[in-house]
Amino acid sequence: MNAPNLTQRPPRSPRVRLGGYVILARILDKGRADLAGTTGEYRYANPIDQHWFRFTGIEPDALKAQLAEGKGDGEVLTWIAENAPLKRQPWEIQQWSAWQNERGPDGDVETLEFFAGRIAPLSRDREDVRTWFDYLDLDDHVTFGGKA
Repeated sequence: MNAPNLTQRPPRSPRVRLGGYVILARILDKGRADLAGTTGEYRYANPIDQHWFRFTGIEPDALKAQLAEGKGDGEVLTWIAENAPLKRQPWEIQQWSAWQNERGPDGDVETLEFFAGRIAPLSRDREDVRTWFDYLDLDDHVTFGGKA
């Protein structure tokens, strides 16, 4: 199995699309690293990943079992198309992915405070970090030595 070492580099950006889905490539990287014991601080099937699992109806353990068989990205996409309980049309995947790409914290104070609290240690002056994917990209960059 070709597993990334997430103690040395981040998983793919949540914006990278695989089969039209945002976040899927990142989920696969984290799943493979989890199987190899090289996840570092990353977590497979975390709350952001759960949006994809709910959208497709795929169970995290079922996807991880496919990764454990050593399947590549293309093979996993074929498996998803054949096994996802919620069959999605390409236009649904595109719209869902576009929405996820732009999704920020909802308007409740607790979520906004949580989001601000996650960004603060990375940068106190970045006003352009507005979405969850903005946050993940910034966190990955800073974690591996980049400047905010």
